[in-house]
Amino acid sequence: MNKSTVAIVRYEKPFESVKKAVELSNGLSRLPSQARVFIKPNIVFWTRSVAFPKWGVITTSRVIEDMVMLLKEHGVQHITIGEGVVMRNRKDTKTPAHAFETLGYNALKKRYNVSTVNVFERPFREVDLGEGITLNFNEDILDSDFIVDLPAMKTHNQTVVSLGIKNLKGVIDMKSRKISHNADPVKDLHFHVARLADKLPPIFTLIDGIYTLERGPGFDGRMQRSNLLVASADILSGDMVGAKLLGYDVTDVPHLVHAAKNHDRPVDLSDIEVVGEDMDTAVSFHEHDFKYTINETCCLPVPLAKQGLEGIHYRKFDSTLCTYCSQVTGVVLTAIRYAWKGEPWEDIEVLNGKIMKPTKGMKKTILLGKCMYQLNKNNPDIQEMIAIKGCPPKPDDIVKALHQAGIEADPGLFENIDQLPGFFMSRYENKPEFDEAFFRIK
Repeated sequence: MNKSTVAIVRYEKPFESVKKAVELSNGLSRLPSQARVFIKPNIVFWTRSVAFPKWGVITTSRVIEDMVMLLKEHGVQHITIGEGVVMRNRKDTKTPAHAFETLGYNALKKRYNVSTVNVFERPFREVDLGEGITLNFNEDILDSDFIVDLPAMKTHNQTVVSLGIKNLKGVIDMKSRKISHNADPVKDLHFHVARLADKLPPIFTLIDGIYTLERGPGFDGRMQRSNLLVASADILSGDMVGAKLLGYDVTDVPHLVHAAKNHDRPVDLSDIEVVGEDMDTAVSFHEHDFKYTINETCCLPVPLAKQGLEGIHYRKFDSTLCTYCSQVTGVVLTAIRYAWKGEPWEDIEVLNGKIMKPTKGMKKTILLGKCMYQLNKNNPDIQEMIAIKGCPPKPDDIVKALHQAGIEADPGLFENIDQLPGFFMSRYENKPEFDEAFFRIK
């Protein structure tokens, strides 16, 4: 049986560690001569307002530059770095541009003559992924000869892990992302994600685990310095090993199970040869989900339940909650938490995603987002409907809805929504292992 090779390397030195990972994995073995290479980093979030903790959330600029240098050593002349950063305002092109500038991508353009693209400013092309799945992919990646996939190494509260395959979600258009977060119980998010790599050019995956993230994908997770690189010329094999290093068997990760089945692969890593560091000693369990308390008086995240909030049910999100609504749920929960004055609310329920149905007996039902409204607008179990219809929901509409429900949320939290990531920086201040220099190009 031919085995795929996956290299696990400890990050020790700039360039040398990345070069070692590439060489051990034979990662560039399928790199054509005169190739047009597309590099796909991971920028899950960005704001121009404040600095925010990027460690494990965003691919380090250090690894990106090292990879560019290595490609140049191999004679590659045409390199494009591309990403699709999701903004609350779909027309916002200044924030992605600011991200590229701040992370040093523009410096790479000048130094190595690479190109950069915000995929939302470029054309998309329809791709049939089989089984009735059709998504729109960025044309630059489709027209490349070779892809270097550089995900950050993290767990994810919807997909368990977010590694090489999941990172490719950043090159499909917004319509396709919403389709992926659908309500079909079979062809769900995991079913869609599993196919993202199938019709793309050859892919080398280098998982950036210099920093890793628990309870990702965003800045409210817990960040760690792990100093790991995982490399493979086979994206699925790299993800399988990456999941194991985060503490998960392949069978714990639905989209990897789908992908293994689609490619007639075993899920026990028996067809993978791991080289470099010993996998078992490198494993570090990372929680992937936020814990919830569910009882007669509340359905809430554990911290809010411990605070004693009563009379409100905020259902745990599922895989149908798309990126736009997921960006505001954390702020809504924060607003509810700060609005609590010790007196029970009047049986309020907040629903989100695309499949939730109201609970009988609740007096006020907040429908967060257009999808929830469309699903439940005529539901007879709702006594008082409070609908937030936007896609994405507008901050002002969220505040009005909370106030209508009797939750005196502070409008300032929503007016300064881009400031929220800055509050998480305090967790990492004065800790030398969390070094901003990894996200700069000198």
